[in-house]
Formats: sequence, structure tokens, C-alpha cells
Amino acid sequence: AFHPRLSALTRDYTEYRGYWLPNRFSSEGPVEEYWACRERAAVIDLSPLRKFEVTGPDAEELLQYCLTRDVRKLSTGQVVYSAMCYENGGMIDDGTLFRLGDKNFRWIGGDDFSGIWLRQQAEKKGFKAWVRSSTDQLHNIALQGPKSRDILKEIIWTAPRQPAIGELEWFRFTVGRIGGFEGAPVVVSRTGYTGELGYEIFCHPKDALTVFDAVWEAGQPHGLKPMGLEALDMVRIEAGLIFAHHEFTDQTDPFEAGVGFTVPLKSKQDDFIGREALIRRKEHPRHLLVGLDIKANEAVGHGDCIHIGRAQVGVVTSATRSPVLGKTIALARIDVMHANPGTEVEIGKLDGHQKRLPATIVPLSHYDPQKTRPRS
Repeated sequence: AFHPRLSALTRDYTEYRGYWLPNRFSSEGPVEEYWACRERAAVIDLSPLRKFEVTGPDAEELLQYCLTRDVRKLSTGQVVYSAMCYENGGMIDDGTLFRLGDKNFRWIGGDDFSGIWLRQQAEKKGFKAWVRSSTDQLHNIALQGPKSRDILKEIIWTAPRQPAIGELEWFRFTVGRIGGFEGAPVVVSRTGYTGELGYEIFCHPKDALTVFDAVWEAGQPHGLKPMGLEALDMVRIEAGLIFAHHEFTDQTDPFEAGVGFTVPLKSKQDDFIGREALIRRKEHPRHLLVGLDIKANEAVGHGDCIHIGRAQVGVVTSATRSPVLGKTIALARIDVMHANPGTEVEIGKLDGHQKRLPATIVPLSHYDPQKTRPRS
């Protein structure tokens, strides 16, 4: 729905799960887009995210059973990041769960199968719950960066019972309108995929251009830029945020994918899919997700092998040249025996042996590991 505005700014697109998304914007390029997000504000089209409305008397029970997080702790207006796993602990998807009401939830993930899986489990367990895809009715942009709050404050009206943008805390959402109480309706969540203060704005496709124009106009005095997938990849790798088919697959559990915090094995009393497997896998981990500092100015990519001597001990999952750190960095899955920060490793190029790039293991988030910026 945002395509008419974005297509005026670039012709460089990639197909992403049935949608066209910009790679980069012609006038600036990914490094300038990156700095806009880190220092000012950037707007990103994330409409291909898959949305599912989960409603009905047993909606909470279904989600409590299918997600690793403790859904019962969620208040209306709250958002939680969670993993969804198979019986063996392998990940189906990661995503955010919005609690819209007592028996009304919205799951936003990357994969259509997560909705199918929810339906299958509801049928299997006899839960009275309805899982409906709303991807086509909810398109969304993310407004990310230190100036994002100032921009949204100017354009979002909220009713007295809803938090205003200035009051909205991290991982909360509000329902509002553009401009005033008769404007286009939107849901705004304080979430993002950049490691910066940021928001996601959801609307019906018919209102998308109204929403985009309001954000764009209010953002110009603050230095707002459009941002494509190349720059988004740079910021999310720096922040240690994971991506499907890179940091996790259905053979990776949340602990191996670096999101073990989504599995509260001690505090969540209710059973959930994969619980037994995850207890075992937590006690006997094989791999860990770590950061890498690479001491070479060469390109490193997903799938490059990591060695100590001749033995392969891991694999690069994502890599980028970090503008703010001034070096090449990567996320990597490493054998737990060699995963301690400070360990010296080599990244294999060509056949993995003929050419090696030296690297050092560091903690997962290279940029702002305490998440002080998104919380600010």
C-alpha cells in the first residue's frame, strides 16, 4: 500500500515473501540511510510481516500452549517478543504478540506457517479459538531513530483512555488517529528492528498514503529519510537482532539462536510445545550465537565457515561493515566449547583453507548491548 510513495524514490526492489520492498534509495544509498536511522529518523516499509488475529474463549490458552513466553502475564496494551517452536525445540518463527483485549490477540511474525500451526494446534487440542490472517488488511511502516518520538507526537491523536505517544513505554502499543479524532485510524507500537528508539505504525491499506504523507511531512524538519533492506540489515546485525533462515531455522532452538530469554522455563508453569526438549537442550547446548570482530576489510557472508586450525567450529550467519564501529562485524553460530569472548578464530574463504580472515569472538550485541537507546 505504501508503494506509490516509495516507488517515486527508488527503482531498486527485491521480492520479499510476495511483496516488493526497496533495497536502497537512489539518491542517498544505504550508508546515508543507516546514519539517518542512528542519528535522526528513518521510515521503513515492513508490510510483508504476517499478521494473525487470534480470538475466541480459548485464545489465551492456545497462545500459552504454542508460544514459549508466558502469555498470561500480558496486560491489554502490551507487546511481547516470543519464539514459536516444534516438539523438538526447533524454531518455527519468532515474532511479537499484541494483547488487544481479554480474548483478543494479534501475532506478528515472518512466516505464514506460524498461523497455520496455530490453527492446527487449536484443532488438535479442541481449543475454541479462531486464527484469521489479517496481513492484507494491516500494512505497516516503522519509524525508527532518536527523533521518531518527536515526529509522531506532532501527528498522532489518542483518546484519553489510550496512552499518548509521549507516554508510550517500550513494548506497549496505543490506538490513535492521524491528525485529530476524525483522522485515519492507526495502531502504534513502540517496537522495532534497529536497536534504536522507534515505533511501528499499522493501518488499513486504504489509509496508507495518508499515514505515509503525515509521517513524511512531519519528519522533514527532523531529517527523516527512507530506509531500504540493505541499511536495515546493517542496523539489525549491529544490534544483534536475529533473522529467519540466517540466525535460526527449524533445526535451531531459541538458546542457539541467541533468544533464550524468550523461554522462561522456571517461571512459566503451564506446558507448551517443545518444553521438554528445550529443558534438555538448555542443559546440554551444542552451539551458541556470538558476535565476531573481523580483522580484515574483506566481505564476509552468510554460510562462511569458521575454523580453529583445520577443524570447523562454526558458521557465519550474518555479516556487515559497521559504519559506527568502523569495522566488519558478524553474527555466528559457534561450538559451545569455543564460544567464550576473546577466543581467536579464522573465517575460511575460497575452499575454507586456502584463505583465512582472522576474527575474535565478542558478546552478541556489538551496538548498545543494554538496549538503552530503544528504552530511552
